[in-house]
Amino acid sequence: MRAITGFSGLILILGILMLVSCAPFQPERIPDAPGPLPGTFAIYNAAVDVTLPWWPSLGSPELNRLIDEALSGSFTLKESWARLRQTEALAIQAGAERFPAVTASGSAESTRGRTRTTSNTSLWRESYLLALAGSYELDFWGRIRSAQEAALLDVSASRADLQTAAMTLTATVADRWLQILSLKRQEKLLREQLQSSQTFLELIELRFRKAMVSALDVYQQKQVVENIRAKIPLIEAETRLLEHELAVLIGRPPRADLELTQAQMPTIGPLPAVGLPADLLAHRPDVREAGLRLRAAGWQVAEARANRLPKLQLGADLQYGPNELDLFFDTWLISLAANLTAPIFDGGRLAAAVDLTRAQEDENLWAYRQAVLTAVKEVEDALESEARQREHIHGLAAVMEAARRGFEEAVQRYRRGLSDYLPVLTQLIAVQDLEQNLIQQQETLVRYRIALHRALGGDWHGMTEPMVPKDQG
Repeated sequence: MRAITGFSGLILILGILMLVSCAPFQPERIPDAPGPLPGTFAIYNAAVDVTLPWWPSLGSPELNRLIDEALSGSFTLKESWARLRQTEALAIQAGAERFPAVTASGSAESTRGRTRTTSNTSLWRESYLLALAGSYELDFWGRIRSAQEAALLDVSASRADLQTAAMTLTATVADRWLQILSLKRQEKLLREQLQSSQTFLELIELRFRKAMVSALDVYQQKQVVENIRAKIPLIEAETRLLEHELAVLIGRPPRADLELTQAQMPTIGPLPAVGLPADLLAHRPDVREAGLRLRAAGWQVAEARANRLPKLQLGADLQYGPNELDLFFDTWLISLAANLTAPIFDGGRLAAAVDLTRAQEDENLWAYRQAVLTAVKEVEDALESEARQREHIHGLAAVMEAARRGFEEAVQRYRRGLSDYLPVLTQLIAVQDLEQNLIQQQETLVRYRIALHRALGGDWHGMTEPMVPKDQG
């Protein structure tokens, strides 16, 4: 026991000296990691408004219902939740190395036999063995701590990835819903145009029977009617495909009834307060994820550097046998050991590991800067696109007014016999095309607003994992 005490003291003194003389490795600082950023957006309000949820601003209870269902039922989002739980388990494993590992084992054996003597004596023999073993690595250089810090940052990055998935999912659901609504409005318009064109056709046929117009006028109007009729199946097919996609997005079978009854396009209000480009570093979950990956890579470099230095592993064993049954707490067989290992020659493997982690850190740095610039670009694009789209729709409204007046004038001249049917046909096609185009451009305007909300990100930290039914879990 004196030897054990002396040995333990030696180990303790050695550990203290090494802790005093050595400092654990830390990540190296990377100045200006996000890179240069513009001071403001081209169209901006310095205030910040990234409140969630943003979709009620479109004023559609139907859309709110779909997005709520998507956040709780999307399989893609559930995959992200599962990946987050995996990284949390890995972080626990990485942190477990900072504590001693203790294992227990035991065995029991009994034998029975007879001796070859006249007394024919029975023999009974029992043996027991209980053992405890412990091991612990002294983290002189911070290798274990670095691994744990990197793992914890991976957890945060995975959570930001989950938030990015939710951000993308809500924008995608809103976008698909809007496209379906637009297509249904276009289909309704086409059917109205078909009905009015058929009415014109009947009038022309009546005039033809009275020998007031030629057969060419009839054929030209029939072409208009059949052209409209041919467009309707394509609109219906595109609508069904988008409904299938939307159903899968929210976790339903493709042909599920989504109960889409809204008929009017949503009306968007003024631009939200977008803040400054630097605000995106905190408000965009994909940007936060890239920054967290960069920080984790710094700790991985520190771990790889510490891995090149000696390691001191402490071990302790305790054994208890049958001879000490009555002295369980008095008689032990204890052994203490210290194992010092240091790399001498490894063919450059450990040095290459450091170079690898440094290169990975550089990769994450450029990925982070790219994510930052992409986020700024997406906000700029959405702002610019919405502003120019409003101007375009305003111009289309003026064109529409002129086209309708031209059509009315062409019809009046045709009825008075002052012109043939070609001017009427030209103006009719122009008006019908403009009516359909105006619906599409209004859809595009709302899609730019959805893209702006997605580009701004927002506070997704309050997300909670939905409950999984037992028959699915």
